Amino acid sequence: SGPVIRMAAKMGIPTAIHEQNAYPGVTNKALAEKVDAVMLTVEEAKKLLNCKNEPILTGLPVRGELLDADGEASRKELGFNENPIILCMGGSLGAKVVNKAMVDFLVSHKDDKDFNYIVSTGQNGLWVPDELKENGVDCDNASNIQIRTYIDDMARCLSAADLVICRAGASSLSEIQALGKPSILIPSPNVTENHQFHNAMALVNRNAAVIIEDKDLNGETLGKEIHKLMGDKNLLNEIGKNAKAMAVTDATSRICDIVVSLIKK
Repeated sequence: SGPVIRMAAKMGIPTAIHEQNAYPGVTNKALAEKVDAVMLTVEEAKKLLNCKNEPILTGLPVRGELLDADGEASRKELGFNENPIILCMGGSLGAKVVNKAMVDFLVSHKDDKDFNYIVSTGQNGLWVPDELKENGVDCDNASNIQIRTYIDDMARCLSAADLVICRAGASSLSEIQALGKPSILIPSPNVTENHQFHNAMALVNRNAAVIIEDKDLNGETLGKEIHKLMGDKNLLNEIGKNAKAMAVTDATSRICDIVVSLIKK
């Protein structure tokens, strides 16, 4: 949409853009000095943009079903016992390094029943159940482990989770913040200008998440962070509370208000 927005600005038509990442993309960097309104998901993007007008923090819209989800009801619907729930997700295709680390962690803790797990492997992780079974983890008969290709009930899973392990895409982070969930973030290095790393650091710098970089991720490093967080309830709660403090739960209204104000001009 870059050329269209640029031409509209030249023609005097009101224009607005939204930057969802902490590290702005090339197109939004070029447009920021031309458009009437620049909307941001996180403050960190501001210092990297040269804006015609002062940018506005709007956050990123989160689905209402997530905001309304009941964590206790969700836990019962998932069928787990009272032990903490760890949710691991690597996107619809799946992240091989995340899946491999999670498999190694589960195998090394196959005799432990301290936690419940929901692991979303993605389409490229169909090998995960077989790999686990070959190494002594029979997910079909394990009451504390659910292996899924996709998560089609994200509101239920996320609201029930005590800890989330995931990539650092803008939408996932906005959902984590909205529900105040502590998380271990593993930014994908295979994205433009490594923007997921910057997204993750926006939380890490506020003690609102923990980060493990892709190059450092394995079953051992993942396990170390899981046990560090799950073994310290005060730390876990603090990280979740800090994540919640970053949430903008009325992002849709903020964005609509800006668009309507431009139309009225």
